[in-house]
Amino acid sequence: MYDIVIVGSGPAGANLARLIGNKYKVLLIDRRDLADENPKNQAIKCCGGLLAPDAQKMIARLGLGIPKDILVDPQLFAVRTIDLANNLEKLYQRFYFNIDREKFDRWLVSLLPSGVDRKFNAAFKSFSEIPEGYEIRYVSNGQELSAKTRLIVGADGASSRVRNLISKHIIAPEKYIAIQEWFECPYKIPYYTAIFDEEISDFYSWIIPKENFLLLGSALRPKENARKKYDLLKEKLTQQGFHFDNKVKTEGAFIFRPAKVSQFNAGRNGIALIGEAAGAISPSSAEGISYALKSSFYLAQSLEEGIDGFLAKYKKRSADIKLNLLLKNLKSPAMYNPFLRQLAMKSGLQSIT
Repeated sequence: MYDIVIVGSGPAGANLARLIGNKYKVLLIDRRDLADENPKNQAIKCCGGLLAPDAQKMIARLGLGIPKDILVDPQLFAVRTIDLANNLEKLYQRFYFNIDREKFDRWLVSLLPSGVDRKFNAAFKSFSEIPEGYEIRYVSNGQELSAKTRLIVGADGASSRVRNLISKHIIAPEKYIAIQEWFECPYKIPYYTAIFDEEISDFYSWIIPKENFLLLGSALRPKENARKKYDLLKEKLTQQGFHFDNKVKTEGAFIFRPAKVSQFNAGRNGIALIGEAAGAISPSSAEGISYALKSSFYLAQSLEEGIDGFLAKYKKRSADIKLNLLLKNLKSPAMYNPFLRQLAMKSGLQSIT
């Protein structure tokens, strides 16, 4: 009988398990094998691998320091903003840590207390209520297993099965599909590139240099010929002088874009949601690591005071996340309205000349 089962061992799930693992009996489940350094057929998280200032702040708040082997070249201090629709380009100072995302996740898992049970290569399937709490079912190495627990925490991302099983009536944020391809890149690019073009997406696209590779990604509406629009993006950028030769791999994932504060859901009864499973991700940039760390930290604080009434305490603390989502949505029109974006870029305000 576990106190808490956490589904998902990304930054949200791993950070929560780290913070509560000495107080509660915890089981952590994930489809990936984050213990094996050389796993076969590993599903890689589709992520640009940039730690934004908000994520850096949360890592500092948690009292952690990132090992140097997680960092990759180049470290980035500027964002090149390309507005294809208005034919504009500006450079802005920004501070990002360029990281290897898989190594980052493995590092967080390596910090877990020894008492935390881990089931990797395991797919969560369902749960049912029992007098003591819940019985969960999952599949590991082709075998269906079960475990009993007092609480369940969904940290399983935008396609969260835990959230979907709680209620079919939860108002989830709008879902986009992120397509990202890796290309060999013999030349160095010293900045992160953000691309805006309403013909491709009402969200944005990106180019990230990472060691000897170039990552090209875009957040696209899944029902609007996403693949064709991604190919159109490559075509337009090729005309701008970029080269996308020698493709290494393609990644994809669903991501949320919360438009309303009400689309954040902390959970119900003995089931809590954290990270993107709760709808906690930036609606302006799709940055999610800071929200994963913050929501898991707030839930850990609420559980530190005991299981009774933990969800009400977590919801109260999460008001800070809701306010942040509101402010990000107020900021979005300046980025995603073509006319306002044109005015902002033409003004040259805060740009590097």
